[in-house]
Amino acid sequence: MRARRIWAVARKEVLHIRRDPRSLAMGIAIPMLLLVLFGYALTLDVDDVPLVVWDQSETPASRELIAGFQGSRYFSLRSSYASSYAEIERAIDLGEALMAIVVPPALGRETGTGTVPVVQMLVDGSDSNTAALAIGYGESVVRRWSQEVALDRLQRRGGRSMELPLEVRPRVWFNADLESKNYIIPGLIAVIMMVIAALLTSLTVAREWETGTMEQVISTPLKGPELILGKFLPYFGIGLLDVLLAVLMGAFVFAVPLRGSVTLLFVLAAVFLTGTLALGLAISIVTRGQLLASQLAMVLTFLPAFMLSGFMYNIDNMPRAIRAVTYLVPARYFVTLLKGIYLKGIGLDLLALPALLLALFSVVMFAVAIFAFHKHLE
Repeated sequence: MRARRIWAVARKEVLHIRRDPRSLAMGIAIPMLLLVLFGYALTLDVDDVPLVVWDQSETPASRELIAGFQGSRYFSLRSSYASSYAEIERAIDLGEALMAIVVPPALGRETGTGTVPVVQMLVDGSDSNTAALAIGYGESVVRRWSQEVALDRLQRRGGRSMELPLEVRPRVWFNADLESKNYIIPGLIAVIMMVIAALLTSLTVAREWETGTMEQVISTPLKGPELILGKFLPYFGIGLLDVLLAVLMGAFVFAVPLRGSVTLLFVLAAVFLTGTLALGLAISIVTRGQLLASQLAMVLTFLPAFMLSGFMYNIDNMPRAIRAVTYLVPARYFVTLLKGIYLKGIGLDLLALPALLLALFSVVMFAVAIFAFHKHLE
């Protein structure tokens, strides 16, 4: 291979990008737009659960229980209380409430006599994950109220202050506030970069075939690897710029902590970009059409990266056959690497295996792209 030929192809591709603002916009503006949209839209945090209360007791005990929900940051109590199950059902149907608390009439009396009262909790289960979290928050509020009632009852009987036999003191590592954006943003960087990188290069060779310039390229002494590298280098630079902008947005827009090595992050990002750009080139060489190439690139990158990389869904909870397929998704390894660097601050001593598999993917995809182009030259 000759560096002069590679430089000539790269320069030609840069000139094309400059003449076509759409390519440059797709390479820089769209990743930033997607990061902002997905970063703010995708959240697994459940705060301000709309709550409606039917207080049939209207006693100090019921008001203390309701105050526990009002004081929790996880619930947002409606200003008007319900007075029937029909009103509760209507509020849930209209989306005005996700949860309803029905306090029985005998709550105050049963609390004073030592009888265990029953408080009904109605939850909209159309969103099962949110409903499960809301139930957990609600049970925590009721449990705290029950402990206070039990301690007060014991003190009124002249007993000593009761101590719980076991106290749990949880401590969350790596994401102390349990904010979903701290692990969604790193995963988003992997997903967006895989999609955009493959889309960028999926149009390069196909465009040459459609415009009729590929025959001229084939007639030159230019070799296949030289053409691949020449078309690869400009988009590799754009990809690294995208990574830099994404890291800066994660730090200054979303306030996501970066605890690991920035250098290691960019080195692994470069390896990942190499593989995804080569994947796009292989798609472009095989399809020879820009429309088909872009559609195939979306199918092979977005869906696997979004669904099977561990970005949104836990891989361990997937069926065994699907878990086996995830090993073929390079975004899986990059998501693991990004979360390890961002949240845990660990290095290659613990991330060596996913880094090696990512490098293997890049080498294989580059070889596939070169082999596919040689096959067309024959």
